[in-house]
Amino acid sequence: MIPLELLNKLRRIKIRTSHLADDMLSGQYHTAFKGRGVEFEEVRPYHVGDDVRSIDWNVTARYGEPYVKLFREERELTVMLLVDLSASQGLGTHYQTKRELVTELGATLAFSAIKNNDKVGLNLFTDGIEKVVPPGKGSRHVMRLILELMYCNPMGSGTDIKAALEHLNRTVKRRSIVFLVSDFQDDNYEKTLRIATRKHDVIPVVVGDQRELEIPNVGLVELRDAESGQIVTLDTSSRRHRALYAEHAKRVGEKRDALFTKLKMDPIHIQTGDDFVDPLRKFFHKREARR
Repeated sequence: MIPLELLNKLRRIKIRTSHLADDMLSGQYHTAFKGRGVEFEEVRPYHVGDDVRSIDWNVTARYGEPYVKLFREERELTVMLLVDLSASQGLGTHYQTKRELVTELGATLAFSAIKNNDKVGLNLFTDGIEKVVPPGKGSRHVMRLILELMYCNPMGSGTDIKAALEHLNRTVKRRSIVFLVSDFQDDNYEKTLRIATRKHDVIPVVVGDQRELEIPNVGLVELRDAESGQIVTLDTSSRRHRALYAEHAKRVGEKRDALFTKLKMDPIHIQTGDDFVDPLRKFFHKREARR
């Protein structure tokens, strides 16, 4: 049984994200991702403005007037949401946690997929594979994905992107659009990511919180790594300590983004407390421009 409070939250997320997919992102999603190809549908009489290159000369000769070929896109794609549920996803200093943000983002992407007749599946991971939901269609399927994003209680606390990608490469045989959603607090996954990009269209979605980039002056504080449990004491009243903290975060981010650039990937950056629609729109527009 699903608790009433959780059920109400599930309904609110469905209403908001389905609306976003319908009114704001669905068309952009469609144009951003190509179908598997085109197939012939029918011929019809030529209309002024039709591309003359589409004229079917055999039919035209037979009937004595111009006819054009019509084609339709073979649309059905597979979208996989590969989502990090490590303990660091519980951080949130702007009215929502990273996990809550990821849930809304995942729901919006899933609704955008099914509204374009695509399949969508879900792989949840920490330092192990937590949950796998095979690709499917329909709003009931998306509701299940949202429920798993909200309700799954992971066994692990760390992050192993390499293992998650290896599992994806072994189990998902058909080329898919893969949204890799994580804060990327991990190392040593470059080789596996490179292999995954050869098999699939992998899009990194970097989830962050402002406190991971800079820390305010709040005196002496203990900071605990949610994934490793390690505790350090930091004097945030020291300008030097705050600068070192920010510089370290900057170097980590630059190293991660340099890897994405090296692999010719287009990352999407989202942060707690911010609207993720604008970064998604920019990503879709960028993809559309390349077509």
